[in-house]
Amino acid sequence: MSDPSLLTGKDFERIARNINPGGWAIESERPIATLLGSCVAVCLFDPKLRIGGMNHFLLPSRTSAANADTDVILNGDYAMEVLVNGLLNKGANKTRLVAKAFGGGTIVSSIRMAIGERNAEFAHEWLDREGIPLVASDFSGPWSRKVVFVPQNGDAFCRRIPTTQAAAAEVAKAEQEYERSLALPKKTTEKKIELF
Repeated sequence: MSDPSLLTGKDFERIARNINPGGWAIESERPIATLLGSCVAVCLFDPKLRIGGMNHFLLPSRTSAANADTDVILNGDYAMEVLVNGLLNKGANKTRLVAKAFGGGTIVSSIRMAIGERNAEFAHEWLDREGIPLVASDFSGPWSRKVVFVPQNGDAFCRRIPTTQAAAAEVAKAEQEYERSLALPKKTTEKKIELF
């Protein structure tokens, strides 16, 4: 990759590895990007090793035992643990980690559960509890965000994207449907094995 100091946010966006809700990535070379609505992405960076990672979570934490096994990867508590552990496995030191966090938008004010607000609060609380300084953030507001994180130097670019009422309603509907699906009992596709 070219000298990172010569590239712009759009340059990084073009070559970035994209992650979806429930995703996470750790890189030392390639930028990481994601698109957020009410979800939150946390970027962690070890300045000594010049390595970093990003996650993308939809809900702060598991809310009941009934859905404990269902799509746990979309929960903030899991997303934060897996990202920190992944960095530690690559040699990062938890005492050196710094964080940048984004998202938690209220794209449609009628979302009854204030998911974005809860996600932002969770990110603040989790980082504070773990002693990881939050050095930059952009939370809340009536827009979605495109976030690009550059692990070579810890830079993060956040572009707020105005959301039309129709697009906001579509995003809100998709997030609500997904949240409802998490509450449904998990269907098993286990095949019976006959022993002889």
